[in-house]
Amino acid sequence: MKRVFDIFVSLFLVICLSPIILFVACIVKIKLGSPIIFKQLRPGLYGHPFYLYKFRTMSLEKNGDGQLLDDHLRLTSIGKLLRKFSLDEFPQLINVLKGDISLVGPRPLLMEYLELYTEEQTRRHNVRPGITGWAQVNGRNSISWDEKFKLDVWYVENQSFFLDFKILWLTVSKVIKSEGVNQAGNATMEKFKGSNTVVKEGQG
Repeated sequence: MKRVFDIFVSLFLVICLSPIILFVACIVKIKLGSPIIFKQLRPGLYGHPFYLYKFRTMSLEKNGDGQLLDDHLRLTSIGKLLRKFSLDEFPQLINVLKGDISLVGPRPLLMEYLELYTEEQTRRHNVRPGITGWAQVNGRNSISWDEKFKLDVWYVENQSFFLDFKILWLTVSKVIKSEGVNQAGNATMEKFKGSNTVVKEGQG
């Protein structure tokens, strides 16, 4: 039933939001150039990899050594606006239609995190990841990694159609209010390096 709901709602959103999606694509093309879409390998159900799609929010500026500049230097004003209202997430509706992710579930993070999780944290991969989730409506990037993973595991243990509907409803409210978009002092959130150590993370 959840898969049917995902397909129906995602298809409905793609059709209804197509003018906005096209407009955002044009803005990204004009302001940032190609590629319009940022894609990155992420772990899905049971950790199986898939390519996650987003609208690009960062420039491709490099330093003298040919290395990309730090994320906070590459995050553009238009990128900040797209992230503020989660407009960069629209391409993930294609991921939902493909079955890579669900509308609701733990957010798909980085492949390198898989070997850093505790046994308990690994349980977040027992369901399909989602565009939004219980952790996103309870702090998003403003809470710690440990808090986020506890919320993810709680969702795995308590998931239901009614909980998913509640999360989707709360997500709309959070997006409108632009709550929890960034962690203090970071472009997005610090990078997970295990339960005790973090370094900075971003998105291309």
